[in-house]
Amino acid sequence: MVGRRWSPEKMVFLSVGLVAETGRQNPPERDTARKRKTMANTTITAPRGFRAAAVKSGIKQSGDFDLGLIAADGICTAAGVFTTNKIVAPAVVVSRSHLRSGRAQAVFVNAGNANTCTGRRGEQDVQTICRTVARKVGAAAEDVLVCSTGVIGHYLPMARVRKGIGEAAGRLERTQRAGRELARAILTTDTRIKLSYREIEVGGRTVRVAGIAKGSGMIAPNMATMLAFITTDVGIGAALLQRALRKAADVSFNKVSVDSHTSTSDSALVLASGAAGNRPLSRAGIEYTCFAEALGGVCDDLARQIAADGEGARCVVTMRVTGAATAGEARAAVRAIADSPLVRTALHGADPNWGRIVSAVGYSGARFDPEALTCRIAGTVVYRRGRPSGFKAGALSEKMQGKDWSVEVDLGIGSKTDFCYTCDLSREYVTINADYHT
Repeated sequence: MVGRRWSPEKMVFLSVGLVAETGRQNPPERDTARKRKTMANTTITAPRGFRAAAVKSGIKQSGDFDLGLIAADGICTAAGVFTTNKIVAPAVVVSRSHLRSGRAQAVFVNAGNANTCTGRRGEQDVQTICRTVARKVGAAAEDVLVCSTGVIGHYLPMARVRKGIGEAAGRLERTQRAGRELARAILTTDTRIKLSYREIEVGGRTVRVAGIAKGSGMIAPNMATMLAFITTDVGIGAALLQRALRKAADVSFNKVSVDSHTSTSDSALVLASGAAGNRPLSRAGIEYTCFAEALGGVCDDLARQIAADGEGARCVVTMRVTGAATAGEARAAVRAIADSPLVRTALHGADPNWGRIVSAVGYSGARFDPEALTCRIAGTVVYRRGRPSGFKAGALSEKMQGKDWSVEVDLGIGSKTDFCYTCDLSREYVTINADYHT
């Protein structure tokens, strides 16, 4: 459904968890051992049947966590969505191929090196990773998925990678600490880890869905725009899981834009262990819808966290277009607004410059009625039916200094809608990307 946002309030959750941690490459560990012991696990190790680990292998120059594993107790149903960039990392090629079986048992990920544009050697290194992980966790090489993120055009330091895999395999745990360390290991220019968690009932059994993601720059709404890993203990068929992930991604990860640049390594993966004990979902129905809503909620949550953590961002803004003649035109209009540097810099300056928004609609290619076009910023009508609307600019500017608000434009000729999560464009964004070698 185009433009739909997931509505967790329509579901009955047994519990919902969301955690964010600040700090660039070495966030401080503020929790005491006692607090860590008593906190409920809401990481990707919470669903039954999964362990995780992260290590400092030396790939990142910072020396922080940079390599991790997710390992299931047995074969899982698996699904994935990937970048649409024509330049893709060998990890994407191999993971796509392995997922044709609809199954997986382990995921390898590293940050600090994307292993992209590395030719035959890069492909061979990914195959070596699959074989090494398989031996260490007791899986088949074809049931290992691989993801790499970071600098493009550099070979992986395979001696460090092989050593890191061995260390990570020896540290696999079902603990919250392991899940949080893995969430930290996948970061590049991110300022905080990104986690989301849901519990629902399916067939009278408690089902857990948990996810982590990374993403801060090189992000455009063109699947998948980041790395995301989701584990769940639901029993479900592969085709149905792929359908649920695709639908969730279309209205979450595909709706995020930080800089209109689609990465080469983007991947979102879901592993379902079936350990919840529900009768495996094999067709659409009430129970499938309940699970799909939970999965969609996790993806939407992670997508918003990515937008909020855009490089140098001060605020996350939901761009929404209504009243379009077609879904494609709604999408074109919202993308034109969200991708405009002039609009995005106005967001950073808390400047209610509606002229930049309206003019972006004008060149988007979407049809609209000039006498009906209406624009709202942070809930305030600034342009009504083709004419300026009287509003207090100072008061609206104060509202725009908030962390989360929206821009809405009604084209006035139809019923189609679309939206996009974006953020402001700041001086710090330029500094980060001038200083960070990509």
